[in-house]
Amino acid sequence: MNENNLKKLVAQGLSAMQAGSDVAAKATDEINNDARHPALRSALEEGNRTSRQWADRIRRAAEQAGPADQQDNPVLEAHYEVSRRIREAAPDDASRDLGIIASGQLALHYWIASFGTMANYCRQTGMDDAARDMKACADEAKQADEKHSQLAEQLLSEG
Repeated sequence: MNENNLKKLVAQGLSAMQAGSDVAAKATDEINNDARHPALRSALEEGNRTSRQWADRIRRAAEQAGPADQQDNPVLEAHYEVSRRIREAAPDDASRDLGIIASGQLALHYWIASFGTMANYCRQTGMDDAARDMKACADEAKQADEKHSQLAEQLLSEG
């Protein structure tokens, strides 16, 4: 593939990831307000701090990639809507908290795939700093996913 075409693809992908960060930021307070278990609330606060770091890294990578048309992120927009419905339909606090965890893991899997893909593409275009940042984000998302699994196990054992 032509390197310029790949760099354009990277710029478009990073623009969509920026839109996804905006969706995540919009949902943050709402999800935090719905969570009840103290360990989940703590994990969500930690995740929000990490998400802000990811947004900064995405922004830096996008600046390095160059201009791109503003993209939407229908994947995370739809995911946010499903998360909202799960939280609204939950019959009790434990179910709601477990739904929040499950929705969070789905979002994390999106981010793992997106960051991993961008790390590879950035590396191919010589955007080494951006590649390192995207790899760091992918690794952090994998760690967060594992923490979510452990938290779900904890909540299930308490229930």
